[in-house]
Amino acid sequence: MSALFEPYPLRSLTVPNRIWMAPMCQYSAEPTGPGVGMPNDWHYSHYTARATGGTGLILAEATAVSPEGRISPGDLGIWNNRQVEGFRRITSFLRQHGTVPGIQLAHAGRKASTGLPWLGGGPVGADADGWQPVAPSPLPFADGHPVPDELTTEQIGKVVEQFADAAVRARAAGFDVAEVHGAHGYLIGQFLSPHSNHRTDEYGGSFENRTRLALEVVDAVRAVWPAELPVLFRISATDWLSEDLQDAREGWTADDTVRFARDLHAHGVDLLDVSSGGLAPGVRIPTGPGYQVPFAERVRSEAGLAVAAVGEITDPQQAEKIVTEGRADAVLLGRELLRDPYFARRAARELGAEVSVPPQYLRAV
Repeated sequence: MSALFEPYPLRSLTVPNRIWMAPMCQYSAEPTGPGVGMPNDWHYSHYTARATGGTGLILAEATAVSPEGRISPGDLGIWNNRQVEGFRRITSFLRQHGTVPGIQLAHAGRKASTGLPWLGGGPVGADADGWQPVAPSPLPFADGHPVPDELTTEQIGKVVEQFADAAVRARAAGFDVAEVHGAHGYLIGQFLSPHSNHRTDEYGGSFENRTRLALEVVDAVRAVWPAELPVLFRISATDWLSEDLQDAREGWTADDTVRFARDLHAHGVDLLDVSSGGLAPGVRIPTGPGYQVPFAERVRSEAGLAVAAVGEITDPQQAEKIVTEGRADAVLLGRELLRDPYFARRAARELGAEVSVPPQYLRAV
């Protein structure tokens, strides 16, 4: 049997295979008005196509826990009940066709209020539906970006509450998996890294202080999320700054990730979604097929936490080998699923496995 098509248990859930869809922003929600942050026909078509393609678990894109937590004015959100209703149509379809529906809960921090990537992606102001970003420290993401407001301890507590409230709404919307977004230089990742966190209070300085917000968010989400359902955490295993600058003090490192994975496991996280980078612009990253898999493998072997691997995984045989060799428990595909929504069905044919197919498509098996 193909290891890639063995079911995977996550608490009370059984994910039908190990081919999962990584969260990928679509930047396609309405920026203002009653439809702000709501999924629409584009999102429905996007996610349901991958479900009919046989994807085992789909993680909906970074979904903001507050309006100011959006990356762009076109981001999805889950801070009100109207958005909950919008998601139910999607989660119902995914579950009906055997795919586990998951959601990534997110806050962009200093990388918020930026334009659509295909229009340049630079910072946008109030004249383009933008707003003032917030961060652990008043350090802009890059030249030309606004200086973010430094969060007070009271405001940090409010952010934790927003994640918990978003988790409650996510469950009401029909999601079975909640993922906390701590990667790619967004708010939680900004607190983790000494490059972006220059605070001198209980949320800055030491490793324990810089990881405090992440663990408070995990605890708050875990407290309201059903005990029988899983919580995931996405992390950037390295900022690539130490590799780039030859100074481990400059950023978050792979050693930090292994250490932190043990803490996350102790706080009820079931699986670590291991990515990398995104904290600072202009960093040299040695990309290539499976270039982030070694980070996931280290966490799995050294921290004892289940992991999903990401990063230029594009071929069924490549994905099969990652799982068969025990380097990761599952693979999360991004761009490849944009190119081929039916990747899981193609992989099943190549690997001699079976995958669920809607009866309307049985003639093509």
